[in-house]
Amino acid sequence: MADDEMLAPLTPYLEGRQKSTIEVLIWVLRTGRQVEAWLADTVSSEELDTSEYAMLSALWLDGSPHRLSAGEISIRIVQTTGGTTKTIRRLEERGLVRRIADPDDGRRSLIELTDEGLALARSTLDHVLDAFDLDIGGLDTAERTEISERMVKLSAELDDRLRRR
Repeated sequence: MADDEMLAPLTPYLEGRQKSTIEVLIWVLRTGRQVEAWLADTVSSEELDTSEYAMLSALWLDGSPHRLSAGEISIRIVQTTGGTTKTIRRLEERGLVRRIADPDDGRRSLIELTDEGLALARSTLDHVLDAFDLDIGGLDTAERTEISERMVKLSAELDDRLRRR
């Protein structure tokens, strides 16, 4: 859908300074939903949902020993604490993560990838990257880099605001 088509109904309500803001908001929301739907379809072959995939990836990408607190996971995958608890429970039931005592603070537990969870995280990431590379094939390396850099900046801006609330 073209930019003008999407925003035309809003034109009477916007001042010039707001047009760029609404453009960013609408396109980021739309793209985020598209990526979420794409990812759900892509990881379904591994019998994962997007929250489970995000959690396995967050634990794997944190590096060895691949463990984080539930709160750290919640922040990294942008999920409510209640949603994070439910995702952990589903992954525990499948033997992909386990709870362990925090070696630095025995009062809390950490979530750790099992060997099976680590293997699934690695193979699923390979599958996701290969599929995404094909599906964004119309974007060259420079365009991908530019999009990534701008999304990092936007994410950092929003993360900063959310943490101050």
